[in-house]
Amino acid sequence: MQFESPQTLSSICSLINATAVGDANYKIRGINEIHMVAEGDITFVDFEKYYTKALTSNASVIIIDKEVPCPEGKCLLISENPFRDYNFLTQYFRPLQQPANTIFHKGQNTEIGENTYIHTGAIIGNNVSIGSNCIIYPNVVIYDHSIIGNNVVIHANTTIGGDAFYYKRLPGNFIKMHSCGRAVVEDWVEIGCNVTIDRGVSGDTIIGRGTKIDNLVQIGHDNKIGQNCIIAGQCGIAGVTTLEDDVILWGQVGVTKDITIGKGAILGAQSGVSKSLEGGKTYFGAPAKEIRQFLMELATLARLTKEKRTK
Repeated sequence: MQFESPQTLSSICSLINATAVGDANYKIRGINEIHMVAEGDITFVDFEKYYTKALTSNASVIIIDKEVPCPEGKCLLISENPFRDYNFLTQYFRPLQQPANTIFHKGQNTEIGENTYIHTGAIIGNNVSIGSNCIIYPNVVIYDHSIIGNNVVIHANTTIGGDAFYYKRLPGNFIKMHSCGRAVVEDWVEIGCNVTIDRGVSGDTIIGRGTKIDNLVQIGHDNKIGQNCIIAGQCGIAGVTTLEDDVILWGQVGVTKDITIGKGAILGAQSGVSKSLEGGKTYFGAPAKEIRQFLMELATLARLTKEKRTK
C-alpha cells in the first residue's frame, strides 16, 4: 500500500509510540509485508528466525521487537508488538469505509444489532438474528432462521443456511428431506467469499467462536466446527462431521461425513480424510495419515522404485 503523501519516520514513530533509530525526517512512501516490500516501504518482523530476511529486504524501515544494529541506509522502529503496530498503520492510512445508502432485503421478524453494516444486494431471510458490530458484504444470502453472532464478517457472495444435501434414493428417483434446522455462526467468525454453509437437517450447523474460513469452502449440514479453527480455500466438509477446537485444514482438504477430527489436528493441503483422526497431530495424504508415517512410506516407495530400476 502506498501512502497518499510521504510520511516521515518521526510522524510514524509518534503514531505507534515506538523508539526510532535513524533519520527522523526520512520520507516513507508506503507499507508492505515482507514478501512485497520495495524501497521506501515499512515492513515488520516479530520472530527472530526472520530478522535477517527483514533487515536485508528492500524495506527502508523495519518495525522490530528487539534492539539490533541498524543496517546502513535503513531505519528501525523498536516496538513491543510489531504485528499490532503494523495493523494499526494499515487501518490508520486506509480505514474501512462503511457503505452509504445501501439497499438490501430484510425478512420478517429479523433482528440486526447495533453498528452492523449490510452492503447492497444482501438478502436476509425471515426470523434471522444478526448481532452487533458485524459486516455483511454485497450479495450475501442468509436463509431463514439463521443466527449470526457479534463481530462477524461475511464476505461477498457467501450463502449461510442453504438446504442440506440430503436425499432418499428410490428406484429411478430421489426424494429430498426437508431441512428444518438452522445455521449458527458464533462471535468473531470471519467467512470468506463464495462460501456455502448448509443448515442442519433438523438440528444446527455450528461455526464456533473465532473460527476463520477462507474463500470457496463448502460446509455440509449438521457440522460442528469448533472454536478458533482455520479452514483454507477450497476445502469441503461433508455432513454431520465434528471439527474440535483449533483444527487447521489447509487448502483443498476433503473430509468425509460423520467423523471427528480431534482438537489441534492439522491437515496438509489436498489431504483426504476418510476416518476420525486424533487431535494434536499433523496429517497428510489421501487417505490422510500422520505425516511421519506418510513420509516414511514415501521414502520406502522411492527406495524400492530405485532398487527395481537398478536391477
